[in-house]
Amino acid sequence: MDLFSPAFWGALGSIVLANILLSGDNAIVIALAARSLPPQQQRKAVFWGSAAAIVMRVVLTLIAVEILKWPYLKIVGGVLLVYIGVTLLVPEHDDGSDDDKPAQGGMAAAIRTILVADLVMSLDNVLAVAAAAKGNTPLLIIGLALSIPLIVFGSTLLLKVMDRFPIIITAGAALLGFLAGEMLVSDPAVGRWFGELPHSAENIAGAIGAALVVVIGMALQRRHQARMSEVGAHHTARQ
Repeated sequence: MDLFSPAFWGALGSIVLANILLSGDNAIVIALAARSLPPQQQRKAVFWGSAAAIVMRVVLTLIAVEILKWPYLKIVGGVLLVYIGVTLLVPEHDDGSDDDKPAQGGMAAAIRTILVADLVMSLDNVLAVAAAAKGNTPLLIIGLALSIPLIVFGSTLLLKVMDRFPIIITAGAALLGFLAGEMLVSDPAVGRWFGELPHSAENIAGAIGAALVVVIGMALQRRHQARMSEVGAHHTARQ
């Protein structure tokens, strides 16, 4: 495909647009994973997490058609998303004695969370990007690379909004639960067990997944706060 042809630029625009439209949930995960880091580390985690996720997405896109046929893959991915959604709702610190230290695991842990979540959530998304690329690997890489600054901007903006509206954190975790539920029931193995399910089944499973993540996450939050109160009371009594 000629670099200066309308077909090339049309396909490139399609890849960038498809990746932007399908990366809203990825931007939420990146912001959630980086929110507990100091501001300077937040920027690094967002950039490197986004860049690494794009590289991984290129690889996924090249093999997506085949791996999505594997049974149980989406089931495992759905369980991972539930776990990630719950952990993102639980505070990182176990006590208040080290407020100046980065959150447990630091930037490496945040990037690891971003990569795992992006890997799971991109299984379906990459099909649309692969279709737009029409088998042209260089075009695919260029298009996804151009998407990096847009995803970084979205994640950075969400980080700022989360400080003012913490409810977004809960909503983001619920979104992961919803995606997990949809992923579970769309696995080929589930299709073999129960036959072809209606689209409404995915919505119901998504709603259950979202509720599950929020309920478990909130319960762990309350448990954490109770433990923090006990630690604070014990510390005050010793003084």
